[in-house]
Amino acid sequence: MHAGGEPLRVVLPGGLPGLQPPGGGGGLSLLALRRRLLASPELDALRRLLMHEPRGHRDMYGALLVRGYEEEEEEQPEAAGALFVHNEGASSMCGHAVLCLARLALDYGLRPPPSAEEEEVPVTIRCPCGPVVAFASWDGQRSGSRVRFHSVPAFATATDLTVDVPGYEKVVVDIAYGGAFYAFLSAERLGLDVCSSKLRDLVDAASAVTEAVKAQFTVCHPLIKDVSFLYGTILTDGKDAFSDEPTSNICVFADAQVDRSPTGSGVTARIALQYHKGLIQLGQTRTFRSSTTGSLFTGKAVKESKSGDHNAVIVEVSGESFYTGTSTFTLEENDPLKYGFLLK
Repeated sequence: MHAGGEPLRVVLPGGLPGLQPPGGGGGLSLLALRRRLLASPELDALRRLLMHEPRGHRDMYGALLVRGYEEEEEEQPEAAGALFVHNEGASSMCGHAVLCLARLALDYGLRPPPSAEEEEVPVTIRCPCGPVVAFASWDGQRSGSRVRFHSVPAFATATDLTVDVPGYEKVVVDIAYGGAFYAFLSAERLGLDVCSSKLRDLVDAASAVTEAVKAQFTVCHPLIKDVSFLYGTILTDGKDAFSDEPTSNICVFADAQVDRSPTGSGVTARIALQYHKGLIQLGQTRTFRSSTTGSLFTGKAVKESKSGDHNAVIVEVSGESFYTGTSTFTLEENDPLKYGFLLK
């Protein structure tokens, strides 16, 4: 599947040996499963097999689906839990994946079938950062491409933070959380144009910012210790004030991985940051454009919330997702490259 051009390789529940005990139980939260995935050489090898060449590439993204680990009373039963994987490890949230998984949950029967009269169907995807409710269009038999979701509480962590970035001297960044933590700054502050500069230059600059922020600032989620890490840097066109015109950005995350979409969790965090700065109001919709593919997501703050002591907002992100195919992968034990490789 893909949303906004960003790929999503989905492994259905039970499809990854060793991740979920037989019967789907076990009492493990998604955060515990994420820790297991990252700590297990065997499971991490399967992640690399699915993400890396020759079956994938350095910018491949995936969702490993599980069921039955959380038993809580909810208005909408969860369709699945999702572990989000990339070229380096596993994330806490992925918005483009949620846009895809809402459709897949309906079309593959991962939630109770909706009524024929419903034109938009709620689908709960449990993410490591918390449950996210998506709303997928429905024609009575099959999902449509248009999907939206409501985020976990999103908030600004730091504004106008000065960091010393080797090769770029001192730059000022903002840090915000939208299910994952990102550093934000205008590409112009690094002598670049987010829409016209060479991709390699944008990736190198964003990666340098990420490493500098990690070294000089500690991100901390007030409630969930496991998500307290900087996921990446988002370079923007600097157009943060509310406008009906699209604003462009590029997200570089994990090991210099480039998001082809406008980045769902990044849109969430950027809306939270703009709301914190008083640049937008509740209900005002902004359009975000990927500077790599030109694809569009929209975002708006729909209500105020709290995350510990942080003032937060719930953000609605909308976009389109599409199916691209179905695959079966094979591993031969005598293959010296069976678990994949990356070229840098």
